[in-house]
Amino acid sequence: MDNIDVSIIIAYVILTLAIGIWVSKRASKGLDSYFLGGKTIKWYYLGLSNGSGMFDVSGTAWMVGILFLYGVKSFMFMWLWPIWNQIFVMMFLAVWIRRSNIMTGSEWILTRFGDAKAGRASHIIVAVFAIVAAIGFIAYFFEGVGKFMTIILPWDLGLQFNNMHLLTSEQSYALIIIFLTTVYTVKGGMFSVVATEVLQYGIMVIAGLLVAVYAFITVTDIEIANVISEEWKNVFFDWELGQHWNEKYVAFDNLINAEGFKMFGAFIGMSLFKGFFASIAGPTPSFDLQRILSTKTVKEAAYMSGFTNLILFIPRYLLISGIVVIALVTLSPEMNSNPLLNGNDLEILLPKVINFHIPVGIKGLLLAGLLAAFMSTFSAFVNAGPAYIVNDIYKKYFKPNADSKHYIKASHLASFIVVALGVFMGFFADSINSLTLWITSALFGGYVAANFLKWIWWRFNGWGYFWGMLSGLIVATLQFVLDQNKGDFETGSLLYDLGNIHAIYLFPIIFSVSLLGSFLGTFLTQPTSMEVLKSFYKDVRPWGWWHPVFKELKNEDKNFAKNKGFALDMLNCMVGIIWQSSMIVLPIYFMIRDYPKALIALVVFIITSVILKFTWLDKVKKLPN
Repeated sequence: MDNIDVSIIIAYVILTLAIGIWVSKRASKGLDSYFLGGKTIKWYYLGLSNGSGMFDVSGTAWMVGILFLYGVKSFMFMWLWPIWNQIFVMMFLAVWIRRSNIMTGSEWILTRFGDAKAGRASHIIVAVFAIVAAIGFIAYFFEGVGKFMTIILPWDLGLQFNNMHLLTSEQSYALIIIFLTTVYTVKGGMFSVVATEVLQYGIMVIAGLLVAVYAFITVTDIEIANVISEEWKNVFFDWELGQHWNEKYVAFDNLINAEGFKMFGAFIGMSLFKGFFASIAGPTPSFDLQRILSTKTVKEAAYMSGFTNLILFIPRYLLISGIVVIALVTLSPEMNSNPLLNGNDLEILLPKVINFHIPVGIKGLLLAGLLAAFMSTFSAFVNAGPAYIVNDIYKKYFKPNADSKHYIKASHLASFIVVALGVFMGFFADSINSLTLWITSALFGGYVAANFLKWIWWRFNGWGYFWGMLSGLIVATLQFVLDQNKGDFETGSLLYDLGNIHAIYLFPIIFSVSLLGSFLGTFLTQPTSMEVLKSFYKDVRPWGWWHPVFKELKNEDKNFAKNKGFALDMLNCMVGIIWQSSMIVLPIYFMIRDYPKALIALVVFIITSVILKFTWLDKVKKLPN
């Protein structure tokens, strides 16, 4: 790298550390201040922070790879997470969650199931899930940033002792970046995380725009047209993917067949099935939930969630599309001639393009932007995960009456433990893709059933939640173990077959087991106290099957009204998914110079924005401050 690029990266790291540590003084007032910023941070800063946290480098590398291979319709792969859970949060869940006025997702569970044995069991299991998820994501970041940095930077930082490999260069780079990020995150809590993430968002947007402009200027329309086919540009699909690439790029069609997603209709159907339930289940107990709980009011929680959707996708996909356009023209012939081409090759497209095809200056800013993407997402999880250890386990069950300084110190220790466990897990991960599929399909699959039922069904109780979550987590963990060890099983054996099934296709099994645990736990135990249910329903006002609870409240207050917004909320979610999708395909079509389709995407974005102004924004404005 040129000295200019190195200087930009060093300046960015120093600036981030300085801001994070400078702001950290505000985090010493107590747990509420440390984990939620004392609920004093403005909603648009929280929205920028939330968007920045979702702009991670591992995910960006994965998205570059799938856009390169599958073309425009690859944005539907994002439904694995599913990304439109943010739409459901925007439309109604942010309001429901913020009305609870508590600190963490597991503390919120106590308002639903009470503080008796059943409530405490549900409280502990969601705290455990939050900690496991945080550790899993840290492993995911560890794998991604290490692979990214070794291809970009020229220095070999591998450690050996007596011909024994102690650390690879990837692991050394990952450890250095993680250490630097952990320092300011642990020191300053939510204040430092938000302050640095707002800075990081700005850097990422500038980097994305510069790459998009560079790709637009240096790559011609003819060069793009010579590589991609009409099918590559087509957002629609049949049950089975046909020939996706031109005849001269047959290796890429072969790779699509080998990846296991040729039956694209089945894959999208499974993603939609999972996505609907996962989205109503609500955000997992991680950083986006913390942002909702950190807002000043219910109204600001809704604004923040909507703003996150608005500011995230266009700049992110300008960057991704710019990188892919350069890769299509410069790397396709070389990769197509490789008979051993596999999915892992796609993960290194991003660093390869940066290393060899981005000019001095822009390269430094882009690297700083991608480093910012990693640090912002990582710091968000490091702030969110320990909240469950300290507030929901240590404070509640072991030391309930200590002073604020003691809990802040405990938070520091918990943060280091979570990071250490995530790094340890990252040492044993095969690839970014394997971790992505495990987190999105298996781990989150175990979360869905119980958290879907908790909103919509009054009879669902704490024991049902506990056994539903536990059974889902056990099956998800078994799936991860099988996937990581599939190379050790005899070909044709049951374990080999199970280990080689794509995680998304195992979702119905995980969901069914979790659903069975939820129903058995519920019907074999007593219902939640009516007083607890009345308090929850009165505060949160969800729709669903709550008639016995509503009847009790109606007897007490003749003016008490049901939430009849289900139909409008679902309509808004459908419009919102189209709105979100238009923000993804618009920069892709613009960068590949398909202007008619880019114009259609822009018109769809404008129309859906106008609809949501009347059906969602005007409704939010009427909420109390």
